[in-house]
Amino acid sequence: MILVDAGPLVALVNADDQYHARCVAALETFREPMGTVWPAVTEAMYFLAEQPRAQEALWEMLERGALQLLALDVGDAPRMRELMRKYADRPMDLADAALVRVAEREGIRKIFTVDRRDFSVYRSTAASVPRSFPDRRQDLA
Repeated sequence: MILVDAGPLVALVNADDQYHARCVAALETFREPMGTVWPAVTEAMYFLAEQPRAQEALWEMLERGALQLLALDVGDAPRMRELMRKYADRPMDLADAALVRVAEREGIRKIFTVDRRDFSVYRSTAASVPRSFPDRRQDLA
């Protein structure tokens, strides 16, 4: 599975986004299912607030299963809080903490993001960093 951050969610459904073409091109190379978390969807919907058609496209991705929602529960909260404290100097937002937590919990090593600077710094409990997409040949940050 590939976890999807809010930035690519916005770019994929908004043709005017600066990262749209590169995110669509990257998406076409994926052979694994995509998943995300509610905080990333919330952030994307916020950025798309003035674009109801783009919001509808994001809802469609969720409803038809092109994008799976991975659950968070109260048991994930302590680790997310710990991550946000650890990276307070960045600062780490809730969506990023949720994605890193789910990556740790589910053993997911791939994150589709346009926020490479932050995701290149985040470390999980295993002292590893999830690999972000697109790769350096398609660097988006």
